[in-house]
Amino acid sequence: MTDDATLLDDLLEQEKRLVFDRFDNDTAILLGTRILERARAGKQAVVVDISRGDQRLFYAALAGTSPDNEFWVAGKIAVVKRFGHSSFYVGQKARIRGVDFATASLVDREQFRAHGGCFPIIVANVGMVGTATVSGLPQAEDHALVVAVIEDVLAEIGSGEARTEVWTA
Repeated sequence: MTDDATLLDDLLEQEKRLVFDRFDNDTAILLGTRILERARAGKQAVVVDISRGDQRLFYAALAGTSPDNEFWVAGKIAVVKRFGHSSFYVGQKARIRGVDFATASLVDREQFRAHGGCFPIIVANVGMVGTATVSGLPQAEDHALVVAVIEDVLAEIGSGEARTEVWTA
């Protein structure tokens, strides 16, 4: 298997594995707070957005970020909501296929940003209910920060035994 194919498989595996039993406002605030704590510890300037449906439940912008980060957050969220996969997966899949994401997907490149940093919030036996987004680092680091903290939060609060079907590539 090529490194590119392995990357896509790894990204899909994360979506299958990182599943919440439930996702309420308190869980969103916990997740957002933990991402901020990790970013501060690493001296990383990031914006963090945690949403359920169309409701933003947590938002923070650390020193060193700019209004431009909000543009990136919105574009990454649009990708996850439209395609049902992490923004990193969607962007990497287009890159591997050798196509321009916006052109191949017939989307407005100003509104859809297929760059790493937005991860779907998936609830067991429900499906995708929201997004966790980071902007401010290189895309692979944005993605890694979100995933690492989701892993930590799920280890702390527990995750469901039953898993929802996750979309296929």
